[in-house]
Amino acid sequence: MKKILLGMSGGVDSSAAALLLKNAGYDVTGVTLRLYDNADLGEDHSGKTCCSLKDVEDARSAAYKIGIDHLTFNFTDDFRSLVMKSFCGSYKDGKTPNPCIECNKHIKFGKMLRRAEELGFDGVATGHYARVERDEKSGRFLLKRAADISKDQTYVLYNLTQYQLERVIFPLGELSKPKVREIAENAGLVNAKKPDSQDICFVPDGDYGGFITRFTGESFPEGDFLDVSGNVIGRHKNQIFYTIGQRRGLGVTFGKPMFVCGKNSAENTVILGESGDLMKREVIAENVNLISVEKLTEPFRGTAKLRYSQKDSPVTVFPLEDGKVRLLFDEPQRAPAPGQAAVIYDGDYVFGGGEIV
Repeated sequence: MKKILLGMSGGVDSSAAALLLKNAGYDVTGVTLRLYDNADLGEDHSGKTCCSLKDVEDARSAAYKIGIDHLTFNFTDDFRSLVMKSFCGSYKDGKTPNPCIECNKHIKFGKMLRRAEELGFDGVATGHYARVERDEKSGRFLLKRAADISKDQTYVLYNLTQYQLERVIFPLGELSKPKVREIAENAGLVNAKKPDSQDICFVPDGDYGGFITRFTGESFPEGDFLDVSGNVIGRHKNQIFYTIGQRRGLGVTFGKPMFVCGKNSAENTVILGESGDLMKREVIAENVNLISVEKLTEPFRGTAKLRYSQKDSPVTVFPLEDGKVRLLFDEPQRAPAPGQAAVIYDGDYVFGGGEIV
């Protein structure tokens, strides 16, 4: 691949990636994706999140400094329907979705890659911390953890297909974050010291329930808190305002720490329990995407993690007849949440993953 379309968010990572690709001899064009309007956020959060007008300006400035062309694609309609609407629907169904995974699947490595190919590019690149290798024996493209484990982002990339992996470059996969900032600073890029974006880009204040209410225009009634035995122990705002494992912000005190252990969207109930009630050894995952192998036909022994920031733990993965997989951990895992991803590793390589049911 020589002609590459690089996703530039306006942050230091993608800007450093542009510089590295150009120095490596690639014909690079930067592109910033417009994913939403400030009106979608309820107010102007342009200084707190990525993909804002300021980020477009920062990306364009970095591209100009590096000496590459810069484009802007408007994917607001696609992002609204494929990511934001899906996010709201999942919460309404009692799940805890990860919209970054959906954005990578449908937008950055879906819509952007297709647009790149239409424009004659050989592939795409991003500032993600991950690596891609080709297994000479099987011929499959493998997704490998970043050299800097503290920044590794393979968890949110597990949905990448063989077609996508063959056409993507991750220039930062071998580098540490301090090194990336040093590269950007030495090149005089305006965003060299720009802080990393936090939280979900379209919910910068972290108020998921408030966003869902604004986005859908719906009203959500109060419901009952139940204990693990099914007894009513209080009232809550609505199940969309709570996530599995949550302790703070319940709005009710019980004289001891209580955690969200489950939700029933049909009944609009939230189950509360103690810390031990959150621990589970078994998890079922659906919508499975396998990377290391084409099909799982026998139990696989590896590691897995159930949240982005979690450390992976030893697990045995069993194939199920309906295409789902059963993960049996050696030790109980805290707060597996339906809607989150279970990502399975074979050493440093992503074996595959799926959505927790």
